[in-house]
Amino acid sequence: MKNTRRTGAVLASATALALTLGACGDDTADDNGTDTGATTGSDAGPITIGIHSGWEEGIAVSHLWQHILEEQGYEVEMETADAGVVFTGLAQGDYDVNFDTWLPSTHGHYLEQYGDDLEELGSWFQEAPLTIAVNEDAPIDSLAELAENADLFDNRLVGIESGAGLTKITQEQVIPTYGLEDMDYLVSSTPAMLTELRGAVDAGENVVVTLWRPHWAYDEFPIKDLEDPEGALGEPDDIYTYGTAGFSDTYPEVAEWMANFTMDDDQLHELENIMFNELEGEDNDAAVDQWVEENQEFVDSITG
Repeated sequence: MKNTRRTGAVLASATALALTLGACGDDTADDNGTDTGATTGSDAGPITIGIHSGWEEGIAVSHLWQHILEEQGYEVEMETADAGVVFTGLAQGDYDVNFDTWLPSTHGHYLEQYGDDLEELGSWFQEAPLTIAVNEDAPIDSLAELAENADLFDNRLVGIESGAGLTKITQEQVIPTYGLEDMDYLVSSTPAMLTELRGAVDAGENVVVTLWRPHWAYDEFPIKDLEDPEGALGEPDDIYTYGTAGFSDTYPEVAEWMANFTMDDDQLHELENIMFNELEGEDNDAAVDQWVEENQEFVDSITG
């Protein structure tokens, strides 16, 4: 079962942009004086980050890393495309790095297809599950309790887009597993789901929605995940950084920083909340600057 909550892949109508990634300055040498081809800081060519279109955690972390790398003297370029285009671009060397590879389920098929031309650079977020969430003071704690208490939630389960993997799993696994067939499953959109969630929380009403972690809603709203004792939502993925093959040879210090990089729920949800809720995705650089002001020690530790 693929652990994916996103909408179906969007066919790219244009060929992925080819980028020249050659080094601009002097190469470094190893202890024996051998030219390794590795470059650092302003001597390096631009590092191009491929970003999955619409994947908020990837957008947030990519902009954070743009800030980190530029502070260290690197030039950074970012390109947004469908996930399939990003992985093709990584394999072909058109992109250098992607911070939003969900494994083992969501993006596992891309690793099967392109793995020989990619390089794992580390896992930065652990346990990224699909969830069914309710208001924090809801009278139930488990999906096993939802059917017999459906009336307390107005017999409504609020979902997202019809093409999302989370929608498919909810329809085919969660609903029959927990006997929720009598509930009205509202398939709409992510923005509509968030509007329903905000309205119910503000009104002090019970609400149940399909969701996933990481998401800024966990920072913005007092909500909790319902337990899934039957495992109907599947096992959670971890989120990895992947580069084009040879990335660590070309950018050894950057690869070391990325290998040691991790974020927890609170850190990522706070960054996403600033970026996509408070600033509504209109100024991602300003969102990163605001977050870094409160988390400077954490940012410094990445390259320290």
